[in-house]
Amino acid sequence: MTERPRPALPRIAFHAPMKAPDHPNPSGDRQIARLTLRALAGAGYDATCVSPLRTLDLAGDPAAQARLRHDAEAEAARLIDDLAPDPPALWFTYHCHYKAPDLIGPAVADALAIPYVISEASVSPKRRDGPWAEFATASDAAIARADRLFWTTARDRPALEAAGHGAKMIHLAAFLDPGPVVAPRPSGAPLHLLTVAMMRPGDKLESYRRLAAALAHLPGDWRLTVIGHGTAREAVHALLAPFAERLAYIDDIDDPDLVRPHYEAADLMVWPGVNEGVGMVWLEARAAGLPVLAEDGPAARALIGGRLPPPDDPRAFAEAITAAAAGRPALARAARAHVEAHHSLAAAAATLKSSLAELLP
Repeated sequence: MTERPRPALPRIAFHAPMKAPDHPNPSGDRQIARLTLRALAGAGYDATCVSPLRTLDLAGDPAAQARLRHDAEAEAARLIDDLAPDPPALWFTYHCHYKAPDLIGPAVADALAIPYVISEASVSPKRRDGPWAEFATASDAAIARADRLFWTTARDRPALEAAGHGAKMIHLAAFLDPGPVVAPRPSGAPLHLLTVAMMRPGDKLESYRRLAAALAHLPGDWRLTVIGHGTAREAVHALLAPFAERLAYIDDIDDPDLVRPHYEAADLMVWPGVNEGVGMVWLEARAAGLPVLAEDGPAARALIGGRLPPPDDPRAFAEAITAAAAGRPALARAARAHVEAHHSLAAAAATLKSSLAELLP
């Protein structure tokens, strides 16, 4: 009996203006772009990144923005010519905001008459004046053009709704590949704490400051492994210097797969997470069966839940570490189960499949 050929999967033109999934420099944005492609495949689509163009301007430089606009116009024209003979089913953009607007997707989607979708769109009204004004306007126009908006972080939702986009918004929870189930680790001493975070000025450095303040109130026998690097490395080392005999630094790991053994070997992840957006390291840790402790905030409530210590309260954070260590086995089981149910690739694929199907004929 002759086997019937399988029907071709609907094709998706994928674009990541912030950082393409094949960019050589690792980052959280690149990781999520890659995961999004995998989730789209799991949803039954043939998704391909169609442009490497990065429309990112971190400095607020109008001249740089003008050059990027020119490059984007040329890239859009090329893609329209290339894709017109056999258009994809839809266009999917990951990330669109005032520093990295999608300057390609709306033009291509209009020319090819296909649906246009954005994941992790962000509206910043205060940026409509100032050095990013033109990029903010372009980002707002792309978001307004979108047929579907997938939102992930709670901090993006209010502005999107205030801009009148509520009817086309779908929640796409942060997700990852949870990997294999890890065998339960026996409790023991010393308590092995783990921190995984870049060492950068701003919120990251403030998180390290709050962590150091909490550790000063932490009793008992404990050790801390810190995985991270960055321009604020000396400042971070100075903050943690009082605990030097309890510390181990690992500064050259960017690949989550290589960090995974450290999650599996630790007892508790500690990271305050000041103004954390998505919190991928929290998800990675919980997927590995590692309980996570963070300060109360929108991202932590979404990914961790439970009773979290209030922001910038060192004694409360230290007390929470002690309590979490005592209940670690149950917390570890709950962490893994929550990721599998709500933050796995399979869960993301299910959300994308049901929502995108509504846009297709």
